[in-house]
Amino acid sequence: MRQTGAAHEATPEAATAASATGERQEGRWRVLPLEGTFEIVYEDSRGAWSTRRVEARELKLGPGRTLLGGIDRGRGGYRGFRADRIRRLTDPASTTRIEAGILDWLLARAEAQRRERAAQIRALSARRRPVKTRAGPREVAA
Repeated sequence: MRQTGAAHEATPEAATAASATGERQEGRWRVLPLEGTFEIVYEDSRGAWSTRRVEARELKLGPGRTLLGGIDRGRGGYRGFRADRIRRLTDPASTTRIEAGILDWLLARAEAQRRERAAQIRALSARRRPVKTRAGPREVAA
């Protein structure tokens, strides 16, 4: 199996960072955590358009397609939506409305959230590191 990217380097630190930020491999699929509630206009395999409200959970990058996975509030339960069939995406939190470059926007958002989670992990880790003093190391109060 071919693996590329920083999250797939053969170092324990890279594996730990990837798992801590939620990124994972599922067979040939690379799964990136994604958070947010979106309203999407989706075209199904028959060409019918519908509007869905999705609480995003992940972006799945696989062989030949990308899926936006999340909870579909209108239809109930988890669903995967092919990114190439999303005709419009609206993010009510930021009032962003996208009709072109939807996949690029979703990838950029997943990456920004990954960087934010990694920074939070580093900050927590730095707070928990022992501080060396003349009397020896002691824990820093959080």
